[in-house]
Amino acid sequence: MIDLYTAATPNGYKISIALEELGLAYEVHALDLGRGDQKRTGYLALNPNGRIPAIVDRDSGLTVFESGAILLYLAEKTGRLLPADKRRRWEAIEWLMFQMGGVGPMQGQANVFYRYFAEKLPSVIARYQNETKRLYGVLDGWLKERDYLAEEYSIADIANWAWVRSHKWAGVMVDDLPHLRRWMDTMATRPACQRGIKIPPSLGSDATVKMAQSMLVR
Repeated sequence: MIDLYTAATPNGYKISIALEELGLAYEVHALDLGRGDQKRTGYLALNPNGRIPAIVDRDSGLTVFESGAILLYLAEKTGRLLPADKRRRWEAIEWLMFQMGGVGPMQGQANVFYRYFAEKLPSVIARYQNETKRLYGVLDGWLKERDYLAEEYSIADIANWAWVRSHKWAGVMVDDLPHLRRWMDTMATRPACQRGIKIPPSLGSDATVKMAQSMLVR
């Protein structure tokens, strides 16, 4: 049994999607980020950085935080969602790091400055939106001749899709990126993806604003 500490953000969705794909038994502990649940002493014992998500694997007794590390842990635990072929395995890890170090931080900042920041700063908004779009273009080019990022479905696809699917929220359009859109459509048809993005349910508009302002963007 996996205890999942999460909230309705892209990084949280990564883990609920993976758990649904893997068919692992898990219990959801939804944190209200606007209320500061992630900063409370009990949760900080699981994740000293005070962000979501984190998991506790009751079988192994291990606690893991940071969404990328959790995805790698779950893939290793089950022997799934990472290719067996060495080259493809490292491609999946590369594209996971691409999301962690690129798409997440840039799109996360675009979300905040475009949607929530009290002072509208056009140059700042443009900087993050343009970099997010550039990263989307990298994905589009790579997917031109591939169905998935590592040629077979993996944690890399889960991690990137959990963010890219909310591109409109950051004010970034993908109409001119046909290969990315095709991949997005394919991902959206997967039952585990459909279920995972509903776990946990959104807390509502006011809480969502507060949540976005404290969102982990890595």
